Amino acid sequence: MPQHGSARALRSAVFLDRDGVVCRSIVRDGKPYAARTLAEFRLVPRARESVRLLRGAGFLVVIVTNQPDIGAGLVARSTVESMHARLSSRLDVDAVMTCPHMRSDGCDCRKPKTGMLVEAASRLAIDLNASFLVGDRASDIEAGNTAGCHTVFIDRRYSEPRPGYPDQMATSLASATRLILSLTESPNYSS
Repeated sequence: MPQHGSARALRSAVFLDRDGVVCRSIVRDGKPYAARTLAEFRLVPRARESVRLLRGAGFLVVIVTNQPDIGAGLVARSTVESMHARLSSRLDVDAVMTCPHMRSDGCDCRKPKTGMLVEAASRLAIDLNASFLVGDRASDIEAGNTAGCHTVFIDRRYSEPRPGYPDQMATSLASATRLILSLTESPNYSS
C-alpha cells in the first residue's frame, strides 16, 4: 500500500477485544461489564504468554475496545487511560484503540463498526484480510467479519445473543492463541 510516496509492506495482526478476552469482565446476571476501577482491572489467565506467542509468530497485537462507560459518565477517561497504561506495561501490544462513545452517539469507531480496525490498519500498515479478531461478543465478531478479518469467538456463555458467523470458536485467550497459531502454520493458510 503506498504511503507518503513509498511502499510499506503490510503486516498481519491479531486484534483482541479487551474485556472478556484480555481482561476479566465482571459478569452480573449473565451480562458482562467492564471494570470501573483499577482494583477491579485484571488480566485473564495466560494473557502475557498468549500475547508473547502471537508476537513471536510475527503478528502485531492491537487491543480494540468499546468503553461506553466513559461517554455515560460512569468512569473517568483518566481511569481508563490508567488501565490501558497498566495493560501496555504488562503486555507487549502495539496499540490500544478505544471507543469512548455510547451506542446512541452513532460514531464510526464503536464495534460492530470497523473504525478502530481501519484506523489501526492505516496507522500500523496492517493487512486486515490477513489478520484475526478475537472477541467475546457479537459486536466484536461482526466488526471483524465486516473488516475482512478471520474471527475467533471466545464463548463465555453470556445471556445475550451469540454472533452469527464466527470463523472459529474458543474457550479462552490461550485456546484462541493456540488455534490462530495452528491455523497459520497450516499449509492451507494464506495471508
